[in-house]
Amino acid sequence: MKKTTILFLVFAFALAACGGTPATETPVVQSTPAPANAVIAEGHIVPAQDAVLSFQARGTVTEVAVKIGDKVEAGDVLARLGGPNDATYAGAQAELVSAQQALKSLRESADIARAKAWIVLRDAETVYEDAKDLYDDMTDGDYEYQKISYTTIRGQRVPTIETVTVENVDEDTLEDAKSDMELKKALYEEAQRVYDRLKEGPDADQLALVQARLDAASAGVAAFAVTAPFDGIVMDVNVAVGEQAGPEIWAVKIADTSAWYVETSDLTELEVVKIAVGRKVSILPDALSDANMTGVVESIAQAFTLSGGDILYRVKIKVDEIDPRVLWGMTVEITFEAME
Repeated sequence: MKKTTILFLVFAFALAACGGTPATETPVVQSTPAPANAVIAEGHIVPAQDAVLSFQARGTVTEVAVKIGDKVEAGDVLARLGGPNDATYAGAQAELVSAQQALKSLRESADIARAKAWIVLRDAETVYEDAKDLYDDMTDGDYEYQKISYTTIRGQRVPTIETVTVENVDEDTLEDAKSDMELKKALYEEAQRVYDRLKEGPDADQLALVQARLDAASAGVAAFAVTAPFDGIVMDVNVAVGEQAGPEIWAVKIADTSAWYVETSDLTELEVVKIAVGRKVSILPDALSDANMTGVVESIAQAFTLSGGDILYRVKIKVDEIDPRVLWGMTVEITFEAME
């Protein structure tokens, strides 16, 4: 009986070992080997363009108008410095108002300045023409001038005006007349230049100076704000209202994500010669083994960098369609289509 029981137990264990539920096997992912002459490199995902923005002035943050993920347009104000108690900001604002007023006053006074310039020009022209007529008369030999002479009548000297005709003017008198004419001509030409500058509006030189002052004042106020240089997405914000900020602290990072690129980081001189612009590539992120993407070589840097004794060249690849899970900066493996 004991022997029969032992045999039964052995038989039962044998059946359990042979007929039990089989263990689950881990599937093996079969990778497609790259062609023998293909080039494989490492790179990183980058947006079409990006910017790390800082304030150009120093002060207290009074406004942060964006948060991570916000869409912005070129010229949008993202953050501001300065408040009513900030003397530097108040000074910049005052200079801007003063410069704006100076430009307004210059434009408003243009009509008066133009009218005065016209009067000066007209008078200068008359004086010059008189001097020229005098010189011409002297050179023509029919120069006449009037002089006052005195006669005695009943014991009193009485002045009379007498016209004198001179056929040959002496050299000194003629030279003096010529010099006087040339001086009057120079004054007339200068008056003409002044009027020409004013006839179409404010004096061009004064306008340039006032405009330069206004531009400088505008830049001074703009230094207290961070503005978007292009359309894009806010990727990170590094300031908060009430904090102190300045040029040494970045405030906002934005990126243009309308297109994505890959930039290589380890492509050597021996490999770059096997690559050409327009070449197709395969892209696989290290963190996402199922995010297979494709792209096209857009540019190959002509300058090199030296790293660990290797000569490296940066190749920029435009991604055809980005996987939505991929993030800026992710490391990817790039397989360049084999050269024929």
